[in-house]
Order: sequence, then structure tokens, then C-alpha cells
Amino acid sequence: MTLETSAPLPGQTRITPASLGFDAAGTPVSSHFGDVYHAAEGGPGQARHVFLGGNALPQRWALRERFVILENGFGTGLNFLATWAAWRTDPQRCQRLHYLAVEKHPFQVEDLAQLHTHWPEFAPLAEALRTHWPVLTPGFHRVELDRGQVVLTLLLGDTERVLKQLQARVDAFYLDGFDPKKNPAMWSPSVSLRLAQLAAPEATLATWCVARAVRDALQAAGFITAKRPGYARKRDMLTGHIGARANSAPPALEHARHALILGGGIAGSALAQRLTARGWRVDLIERHPHLATAGSGNLAGIVRPLLSRDDNIPSRLNRACFLYAKRAWQTLEDAGFASRRALDGVLHLARDIHHETQQRDVLAQTSFPESFVQFLERDAASARIGWPTTLGGWWFPGGGWASPPTLCHALVAAAGNDLTCHLGRAVADLDWTGELWQARDADGTVIATAPIAILASGAEALPRGILHNLAITPARGQVSHLPAGSIPDIPHAVCCEGYLTPAVEGVHCMGASYAHDVETTLRAAEHKGNLARLTRILPGTGQTLEAARLQGRVGFRATTPDRLPLLGALPNDTLPRPRDVRLRDMPRQPGLYGLMGLGSRGLVWATLAAEALASQLQGDPLPLEVDLMEAVDPARFLLRAHRKPRKHL
Repeated sequence: MTLETSAPLPGQTRITPASLGFDAAGTPVSSHFGDVYHAAEGGPGQARHVFLGGNALPQRWALRERFVILENGFGTGLNFLATWAAWRTDPQRCQRLHYLAVEKHPFQVEDLAQLHTHWPEFAPLAEALRTHWPVLTPGFHRVELDRGQVVLTLLLGDTERVLKQLQARVDAFYLDGFDPKKNPAMWSPSVSLRLAQLAAPEATLATWCVARAVRDALQAAGFITAKRPGYARKRDMLTGHIGARANSAPPALEHARHALILGGGIAGSALAQRLTARGWRVDLIERHPHLATAGSGNLAGIVRPLLSRDDNIPSRLNRACFLYAKRAWQTLEDAGFASRRALDGVLHLARDIHHETQQRDVLAQTSFPESFVQFLERDAASARIGWPTTLGGWWFPGGGWASPPTLCHALVAAAGNDLTCHLGRAVADLDWTGELWQARDADGTVIATAPIAILASGAEALPRGILHNLAITPARGQVSHLPAGSIPDIPHAVCCEGYLTPAVEGVHCMGASYAHDVETTLRAAEHKGNLARLTRILPGTGQTLEAARLQGRVGFRATTPDRLPLLGALPNDTLPRPRDVRLRDMPRQPGLYGLMGLGSRGLVWATLAAEALASQLQGDPLPLEVDLMEAVDPARFLLRAHRKPRKHL
């Protein structure tokens, strides 16, 4: 957990949901802005005429690999449902539809259910949307529908702020904010300029709004607009296309979709699944004879978010990963690839009175929904786990525990025939031939080659010839296995300067120690330390357990100085660069990427981190904000060292 206060970040630390209301005609109305969500004559008709028709859809996405839509104002989800329905019935539809949607005041799922009854033609799609509806917290929420072919990314927060944090190349814009006189922030010149920056070449836009100020802002930003007949009683609507200003971000890399992944733990397995889901071929190389043997080999790990007073970068990243992982794992299970887990709640007890006060204060300042986190007083916390606690603590209803090995196997199974696993093969050398990365063993035998190589090997040694300035340090962690029946049979996982799980395969997992050495044998002293953690979690228990007789497991966390992972293109430390170079301009190794340094949070971080890296490689919209991607960029430590002032002798 983190409770340190760093410099406050601009933007929201809370989301205020929309309040459901209707006008005299039964049309849904926003109480925040005093305006209707769609035309009184019929929402589906307006969606088809204005937004699909105004962007020449479905014709423009025909036979394309990917098509990206950005809606400014998700509202009831009607435009999304109409677009999804049109995509589903189109025999020439694009392979993958990305729908990005900005919303400052999203509806709660119960209100969506009431709204969606008005459009029975979309009933199955609306039900699927509500089933995957995210917890309403600030930030980006990626939802995968229709076997991953329709990807909805909700951008919850203030329009201008979230658009600045978006990295995407948008093919069509749906501008569906409320009346500019009632909600001017959604139509400001700065928003129009940002839309132009996000526009792909030949991008189009459509909106019901023809206000002169809106037209002027769009045209000043670089859109060429024109009026055309509006829907129902509205005489005009507006369409447009991007002119000279178009998104200069590079498209997807021009290479065969084939990658080497070094490491068969949670990071490598998640990457393999995310890339094969996009049609890539993957060669996964693991030095051990089985998957999930090293740091991902523990019987169980805790699944919970981090909280901080100022909702800082580690907290935001962890929350996004936590919420995405739950949805992604459920999708895996629905497809028949089950892993062992119980996400029915986790209790994080306060360690002392001062910490208990801090926990209350954090929730008062952030105002997260109770479906995400609650504070339980001592009696309620005791009742939750069936054992008297000394203090209260945070209760995360969606947290719990999961088995990393079974999750790795589920991810690899879901990857299917596009994945080839090379188990028991240690990579000694990884060489760039000018076109391909070549992985060879100690005898010089080639294991596999591909144009893209991704290091996902945790704390294990890097192959020869690979840069050694990635700032990854192994940290030993010993977990104690407490036999079922030797302590109370708690129904939920509990944390307090350590963690305790319910019985898994006949043992409770209690951990974990933290040491900076690479000794692999069990130590009685570290078992003793874990038993001390047990008494803080379940006071009065564990007296019959002898540290010297306990079984357990030693693993190694891959840690970084700032405790954030490495995600993205790896830097090239041999090329010259100016003193004032920016992170995005740092020279990179050709086709070499990393997903490493997940520390003790790999179980939570890996799935969304893998989706982010796969999106980066594919040229898809990124599922994380720009500042979060910069915070985990593998070149950050090299850049900081480069910027340090030289000492003068």
C-alpha cells in the first residue's frame, strides 16, 4: 500500500455519476446540464442518421483491419449500441472495431438497465455492455466484446484532460455533447484542436450541432465542415473531414506479426495471449521445463489495488490494471480457460491507530464507489473474516486471491495454435541480424527467430549482448505454507504488512519476506517473520506452528528503483543524444521491447501491461493514459542519468 503524498496531479480523483431523469415526453435528460441525451423523435434513428450516416458508415470501415471511432459524450451508450449493431450485420465489416468514448458523468449500471429497455432492438448487445460495465473510477477502462473484435475504451473524466492523455489515430468522430450553451467545455477550441491532433488521415466527423462557434473552432483546428440535412425536426447537422492537419503518430510497425517472448511467467503468458488474439505468431522461450516456475510459481497471490491520498501514478496504474484484470480473467473463463481464483473480497487491515485514521482520510478525499472500496470498522472487519481483529481496514469487494500458475496455463491455452512454447531452453545470446532477432542457447543452437523480441523474464539474468542498464534488481521473497486446520479457516484473503490467503491446495499462503540476496533455500528466520505477520493479521493464532518445521517457497521479485514496471521499447544506450532530449525521442533498440520489473504486483499488473504493449506493437489505441505510459517507459532511468549535471573537477 502507498499512503505517501507526492505533488498533486491535475484532474479528477472522483467520478460523479449521472442522475437518471426524463422529460415530459419520456426522453432521458441530464440533471447536470439540463439537456436531453437524444432527439425526442427516436434515439436509434438519430444515431444512424447523424453519426453513422454522417461518417459514411459502415461503408468506410469495409474490409479494413481496424477502424477507430471516438465519441465525445458516451451518455446512455445508444450511439455505441447502434454502431455495434451495424458492425455485426455488415458482411464487409472491419476485423477489429475500436470505440473510444469520453464521459465525465457516466450512468450507473442500474440506470443503464432502465434506459436500455427503451431500445429492445439492442437488447442482447445492451445486456453484454452492462455485464462488462466498469466500476466508475477516473481513467481509462478497456472493455472487450464480441470475442475481442469490438473494443470499447471508456475515458472517464473531464473531456479536455482525458483527450490530452489519449494516444490513438481516430478514423471517425461522433461529437455528441450537450448544447454548447449548457456544456461549453465539450466544444471548446482547445478540444477541437486536440481532436485534429488525434485524427488519422481521411478522418471524418459528424454532429447534430451546427452552432457557429462550433463550426469556427473545428475549422480553425483543421477540419473542413459542411451542413447537411438533420434528423427529424432538426433542419441541419454538421459533417466534416480532416484537412492538412492529421495525426503524425507513426502507424503500426511494418513487420511480420511474429514475436519472440523470453519468459514463461505471468508477463510472458499474458503477452502471448494478447498478441495471438491480434493474429500474431509467438515463440515463447522459457529456461525452465515448465511455465510459471520462477517468480510466478507461488500457489496464490493477492489481487487488490493501491490507494493514495493524491491518487498518484502508482495508484492510478494499479487501479487500472486491477479493474482490467478482473474483466479479462472473466472473459478467459467464459471462453473455457479457467484459472484458480477467488475474487470475492480482500481485507486490508490497518497496522496501527494512525494508519487506520489515514485509511479513513484517503476514502474521504477520493470518494471511490463502495463497489471498489469501503472502510470497515473493527467489528465489521472481524465479522467479515470470522476472527476478532484489533483494528478496522479497507475492504475491496472485487479483490481476493489468484493462482499465478493456473492463470499462466489458462493464458497459454487461450493463445492456441499461433503460440509455440520452447520449454527448458535457456537463451544465452539474443542477436540482431539487421532484420531479425535470433535467440541462441549456450551451444550456439538457434532456438527461434523473429523481427520482434520481448524480454519478459522477470528477475532472471539477461542474455549476453543485451543492455544491462534496465535497473532491475532481484528481491528474495519467502512464502510460508501453513497447513489447513492449523489456523482459523478464513473465508477471504487478508493483508497487514503481509498477506494471508484462505486454504489453497491444503495450505494457507502467508508471506512474504523481503531480502536482497539470491539464496534459494528456505530459512527458518523468514518463516518466523511470516508468523509474526500472521499474529498481526489474526491475533492469538499460530502458537502451535514451529518455524523450523514449516514448508514454503522462495521466489524472486524483479524490482525497479521507482517500483514501477518497464513496459515498451528498450533504449539504445550506445547512440549519441542531445542533453535536452525528451523521453519519446530517446533512441531505441530495433524491434526490442520489454515487460519486466513487475515486482510483487505482477499478478495485478501483467494483464493490462500486456494489452498495452500489444496495442503499441499493433498500432491500436493505447488502453493507458500517456502519463502512465511515460511513467513505465524502459528508457526513463537512462534519461534521468543522461540529464544529471556533470560534476566539474
